[in-house]
Amino acid sequence: MMRSTTADSSLKRFVFAAATACVVAFAGHAAQAQAQAQSSVPVLSVPDFTEVVAKSEGSVVNIRTTENVSVRSSPMGPGNDPYEMFRWFFGPDFVPPGGGRQRNAPAPTPDGQQREVPRGVGSGFIISQDGYILTNTHVVEGANGIFVTMTDGKEYKAKIVGTDARTDVALIKIEAAGLKPLPIGDSKTLRKGQWVLAIGSPFGLESTVTSGIVSAINRDTGDYLPFIQTDVAVNPGNSGGPLLDLAGNVVGINSQIVSQSGGFMGISLAIPIDEAMRIVEQLKTDGKVTRGRIGVQIGPVAEEVAKAIGLPKAEGAMVSNVEEGGPAAEAGVQPGDVITRFESTPITQWSDLPRVVGGTKPGTRASMQVWRKGKEVTLRVKVGEFEAEAPAPDQAAATPDATAADALGLKVSVIPPNVKEREKVRTGVLVTEAGGPAAAAGIAPGDIILTLNDADVKDPEQFAKLVSGLDKSRAAALLVQRGGQSQWVVVTPAK
Repeated sequence: MMRSTTADSSLKRFVFAAATACVVAFAGHAAQAQAQAQSSVPVLSVPDFTEVVAKSEGSVVNIRTTENVSVRSSPMGPGNDPYEMFRWFFGPDFVPPGGGRQRNAPAPTPDGQQREVPRGVGSGFIISQDGYILTNTHVVEGANGIFVTMTDGKEYKAKIVGTDARTDVALIKIEAAGLKPLPIGDSKTLRKGQWVLAIGSPFGLESTVTSGIVSAINRDTGDYLPFIQTDVAVNPGNSGGPLLDLAGNVVGINSQIVSQSGGFMGISLAIPIDEAMRIVEQLKTDGKVTRGRIGVQIGPVAEEVAKAIGLPKAEGAMVSNVEEGGPAAEAGVQPGDVITRFESTPITQWSDLPRVVGGTKPGTRASMQVWRKGKEVTLRVKVGEFEAEAPAPDQAAATPDATAADALGLKVSVIPPNVKEREKVRTGVLVTEAGGPAAAAGIAPGDIILTLNDADVKDPEQFAKLVSGLDKSRAAALLVQRGGQSQWVVVTPAK
């Protein structure tokens, strides 16, 4: 019995040891498998921006502007000093509570003269050692004085080399040497989800850094250029500052925000640097931008229309009108044609065409494909020159029949005969004042509104009825002509 018990004990010990070894081996394999699985999962972390900021912020500048305003006399008497009457009663050394102008302080500017006052602040960045600085047109436009402040506190007075309102790109220059320019990147290589950061002066707070990711590329807002959309915090004062990649290269110029409050709400828009630098070269050389034009009014291709005319996809630019005697008319373009390709560039969205044609040198003979009556037709067009945008005609300001501001923020009037002749239009209304939603969308006095949604605009009274009947929960589309070029502009009515 004793021997048998000992044998049984030995057998039990052997079985336990074997089982333990299996458990240990299994645990080891499990741990190894888990480690392999963990090693195959990427570890996400926020990048360190300190090196990028350290080498870049010295090339980003603060821009403040001034303007001249007319001064009017105070009803309290000459000198525009409301406390002069009190000094007559209480003596020449009277100082009002809380201060006020001292007796011997310089008198304000006399009536009828101009006084220089602060206008606004923005940002910019150095692109050359000899003082060329890139910023937005809306930062410097209309300014009487432009002052550039470096991060070390040095301030320079700048002059405008050239501006381009259509792209909102401005080139200014200061008299300086040995500056450190920011390296220019390639905006075409950007990808959604890529980290980017902005440096600028939001609300005048100089050299402020914010970061985020690229939210969308080629965001079409109805403007001349497609934008880079990001979630980088950009606020008033950031305009004109650089959008940088993690290598410190400029990939965009911060230009706009989409906001209902006036401050950052998660969507900011930047001008692609590739487009901006093409503008810069012309501004340096000529002080202005020369663009091509072919003389057509265009719009989007609706899905139902594409099916009806046999177009494989609802893409391209639908021609609604052809300028008489213009380049397109001479090439044989007809109303109802759909322009699907210009040279080697496919026209996917209707807004692609003005950009492609505008970037073509005037005088170029270009190949253009149109869809007509169920087939593609190839035409040759000689690109004309887009004339500089003229200011609103004097007749518009003097027109007595202007309507009251509507839900779009517009006042419009009949189009004077000479403007109709110059712009080659038969119907429509002339914008005399633009505010609210319309101004925010880029509509300005002097523009001609041809169409509202799917209705042709005939006169101010009919336009007022169309606007009053708009669904205020939906954006309205306006076909706007400016300087011989038409474009659809989307405006959300004020509630």
